[in-house]
Amino acid sequence: MGGFFGVASKNDCVFDLFFGTDYHSHLGTRRGGMAVYGADGFDRSIHNIENSPFRTKFESEVNEMKGYMGIGCISDYEPQPLIVRSHHGTFAITTVGKINNTDDIVKNIFDTGHSHFLEMSGGDINATELVAAIINQKENMIDGIRYAQEIIEGSMTMLVMTPKGIFAARDKWGRTPVAIGKKEDGYCASFEAFAYLNLGYTDYKELGPGEIVIMTPEEVRTVAAPGKDMKICTFLWIYYGYPSSGYEGVSVEQMRYNCGAKLAGRDNVKPDIVAGVPDSGTAHAVGYANASGIPFSRPFIKYTPTWPRSFMPTIQSKRDLIAKMKLIPVHDLIKDKSLLLIDDSIVRGTQLRETTEFLYQSGAKEVHIRPACPPLVYGCKFLNFSRSTSEMDLITRRVIQKMEGENAEQVLPEYTDPESERYQAMIEEIRKQLNFTSLRYHRLDDMIESVGIDKCKLCTYCWDGRE
Repeated sequence: MGGFFGVASKNDCVFDLFFGTDYHSHLGTRRGGMAVYGADGFDRSIHNIENSPFRTKFESEVNEMKGYMGIGCISDYEPQPLIVRSHHGTFAITTVGKINNTDDIVKNIFDTGHSHFLEMSGGDINATELVAAIINQKENMIDGIRYAQEIIEGSMTMLVMTPKGIFAARDKWGRTPVAIGKKEDGYCASFEAFAYLNLGYTDYKELGPGEIVIMTPEEVRTVAAPGKDMKICTFLWIYYGYPSSGYEGVSVEQMRYNCGAKLAGRDNVKPDIVAGVPDSGTAHAVGYANASGIPFSRPFIKYTPTWPRSFMPTIQSKRDLIAKMKLIPVHDLIKDKSLLLIDDSIVRGTQLRETTEFLYQSGAKEVHIRPACPPLVYGCKFLNFSRSTSEMDLITRRVIQKMEGENAEQVLPEYTDPESERYQAMIEEIRKQLNFTSLRYHRLDDMIESVGIDKCKLCTYCWDGRE
């Protein structure tokens, strides 16, 4: 995924920029960067943060960088922000999104006279550099940003800093958020709204789908009106969002309590305790325990002071190892107990299978699993939910392929219907493969009701295949 923070202030902005960006560290552990603009022009710093958190890598820059405007990012892939010189003048840019039609866009840009793109270490073009090149196809910055929003297949939300102000642009369908905060000496733009609260900002507005604003120390002015249609990613509430955050007026923590309560309302098992897989499963488990009356407990604790987030390393074996090493058992809460465990989702199933085996080895009698979202059947086309190269990485697709063979693609919709026989057969096969005592997924209709936003405004593609 990734996150960003931008500041336009009447005073030096580096302190706010540093901590506002750092508050997005839950969204990525690959690259971090800050760019500022002030009396001495543009300045920028980018660091690899795979082995050290953002804050430790940028402590020296906080004392050295100066500027009254700045943008920062936490990225799970490409180095950014970038500083670009073009016919628009010099600008800095950072992005969050996914481009599915990179080859077509690159060809079109080459055809119009663009000479080259720099390749990253993996051979890919930096997506943020490509967005800058798209913007430069047009005569002014606003038209360039709108052009990027139109031609990119996937999603693209961005901050673009010029000497005159910072452009904040939410992607065309609003799949990712942009929140604006205000305080006496300026404004900020943030992926996560909570990131500016402890810095003295108050909520000013959330950008609508496709909306573009220009932010200066004096004002935030809309230069491209929001669209009417929205498809914000529902997984933001289920997993990505920090508990203290919220989107479209809906609290992440409260939504997870709602999910847990809905799961409890449809359940018929009576475990001794309810637990969540730390961290994102915890709130779902609290909601389940509150609604069911079954005690909430923490049979294992996530050791977080030194371990990065497990989904970020690019090598799957390392991700699995880190996930396993982070969980420390509390044997007195496991031995001879029937446990109901809630995780945010099941993707490949590897980590949850190992967690379950770990609980059995620690003396658990039963391990009932309740994912807080429906089965993931379709790989995300719109955000960098993961960098899987194939939908067959999903345990659901492997099970469906095993059951259906060449007919699998034609019957996928039946596997997303919790009332169908094929759905029930898939769940039972997953249960057996992962060695759970029982398995019951959250239903899509219950999950949508837990959010409280009309389904037409939510992206649910990874669960039902509907764009």
